[in-house]
Amino acid sequence: MQKPQPLNQTREQITHLDNELLSLLAERRRLSLEVARSKEVDVRPIRDTQREKELLARLVTAGREKGLDAHYVISLYQSIIEDSVLNQQAYLHGRANPETQKQQYCIAYLGARGSYSYLAASRYCQRRQVEMLDLGCQSFDEIVQAVESGHADYGFLPIENTSSGSINEVYDVLQHTSLSIVGETTIEVSHCLLGKPGSKLSDIKTVYAHPQPISQCSRYLSQHKDLRLEYCSSSAEAMEKVNQSADNSAAAIGSTEGGALYQLESIESGLANQKINQSRFIVVARKAVAVPEQLPAKTTLIMATGQKAGALVEALLVLKAHQLNMSKLESRPIPGTPWEEMFYLDIDANISSEAMQQGLKQLERITRFIKVLGCYPCETVKPTQLSNSQLLIEPSTSKAEVISTMSLDPSPYRFSKAYKAQASEIHCGPFTIGAGHIGAIAKITLSKSLLLESSQAALSAFERRVKQLKEAGFQAVILDGCHSLASAEAIIPKLRQTLHQYDLLCVIAIEQATDMPLATGHADMLFLTGKQMFNQALLTQAGTLPIPLFLERNDMASYEEFMAATEAILSQGNQQLILSDSGIRTYNNANLPTLDLASLIQIKANSHLPIVINPCYAISEDALPLQTQGIKQLKADGLVLNCPLEEDKEHDSLALMAEVVRELYR
Repeated sequence: MQKPQPLNQTREQITHLDNELLSLLAERRRLSLEVARSKEVDVRPIRDTQREKELLARLVTAGREKGLDAHYVISLYQSIIEDSVLNQQAYLHGRANPETQKQQYCIAYLGARGSYSYLAASRYCQRRQVEMLDLGCQSFDEIVQAVESGHADYGFLPIENTSSGSINEVYDVLQHTSLSIVGETTIEVSHCLLGKPGSKLSDIKTVYAHPQPISQCSRYLSQHKDLRLEYCSSSAEAMEKVNQSADNSAAAIGSTEGGALYQLESIESGLANQKINQSRFIVVARKAVAVPEQLPAKTTLIMATGQKAGALVEALLVLKAHQLNMSKLESRPIPGTPWEEMFYLDIDANISSEAMQQGLKQLERITRFIKVLGCYPCETVKPTQLSNSQLLIEPSTSKAEVISTMSLDPSPYRFSKAYKAQASEIHCGPFTIGAGHIGAIAKITLSKSLLLESSQAALSAFERRVKQLKEAGFQAVILDGCHSLASAEAIIPKLRQTLHQYDLLCVIAIEQATDMPLATGHADMLFLTGKQMFNQALLTQAGTLPIPLFLERNDMASYEEFMAATEAILSQGNQQLILSDSGIRTYNNANLPTLDLASLIQIKANSHLPIVINPCYAISEDALPLQTQGIKQLKADGLVLNCPLEEDKEHDSLALMAEVVRELYR
């Protein structure tokens, strides 16, 4: 056996390679700006996704030959591509707005150095290679006033978080300012428990934090009920309080980067409820900016439709008519006008485009108030993905096979109103949905202890929850989390019996094709999850069953792909089909689903099939009752609502779900 070389010598070689890699990355970034200069002359889009896919496929093949894992290569180059895209966008945006080009920007943000707003502003300036003069503020109003008065060039306002949802105070501030939105940026929010050097979790008695991080880390904090929470105006203030504390009994929730500015160390990391935790910030300035046509653009506007039936639907149909994709819809009350709402819309379009101009003119005629808050470049870069076949892990059925089912048959598609003019009604026992019948379905994720151990305590807890769901107005329950029905075969009949005892339908979610026969024997209806929407074999098998089905849209599927999967089922004979949509991943936010209301309108206009919406992944819990009104106006046939199996003494969302169901039936 060959004797290994000395460790120090190996480390020196690694250090030398790291330095070479950094030099090569810097040279690659320089060349990417040369590409941007070329695109400025030729007026070509920043992104060429086809070339990116070809590049990744070539690199995966070359990497595999060198013993490198495909996912490792893709992850690495997705980061490199994102950096290249954002640098090219910043360059072209600066060229289109020379009056904004300075050596330094004064930026107003919430809190002090070390806050998440400070980190977002700092990275925004680093991207543009300018010096940042920071102006910490105590409130959102103070940020806006600093920019309006000219004391700051830009203001940074957090607008939404993937864990805690929209930040309503910022929407309220935007109603009354003359500032324009000129940019956006998204940062990863990694919440840590920060303490003085040498502190341990057992030392901590008080935790300082801004309300948003407290909300985003609620599960962690609920496990440490002995900790006393102290609210602060910003994460920076929280860290400053810990820095000035006399002993090691205080800690703050913040980032490791911010904590380093206050000589704090991370005691525990990964505190957020969600693994992916991001915050999106908007950038406001006194003057609007021009967005070159090569750049992906977003236009944000606010409007008031007035109190009349179908007013919001009428406005959204304008967007559909002009093929304008709405990536966000938020509503806020209008001060001094009870029961009226102001709607905030993010539209994926450049305001200078003909479609956007025509759409705005039409909206002006039908709304009571409308105002454009800004047009700006999108800074969320959707990662380029390779198919499973390119990664050599694709099953025999593929997305392409499903899509082909729509292109081979020239006759009217079975899902279309050309095939069946009247709206379909789906009946299952006492449950009827479609053609004016509204349905409320609860979705419960079953615990492993219930599925595998089948303890009496777990069954009793399940029965209590089922009774509550019936009292709340639900008609059916989807049992999710049965990743292998064979291992849970003994408990499934008991769960169904409990549901039937309270006149609730038993719907079983299908995660794999092998579970189909067993589920068919125990379920009243089947729920084909979005993960299986591209599984042609499973769709074909489901289409031969005599049992009603739900088909959930894959969050990466287009309207056409969703309808193709629908056609694949109907073509096999089973016409008892209900569509379900839980949101899609958009170009602007690849991690948080967005409700595709435009597709809902399109489905209701073109298809006779009923469709239910699950808004729980895309909308914060508090906003569900209000959003239900809009979903009803768009003629959805029902809702699927995620309901926890276990009761939480601190916060049980079932009361809110009952309110949503009442609004649905009202």
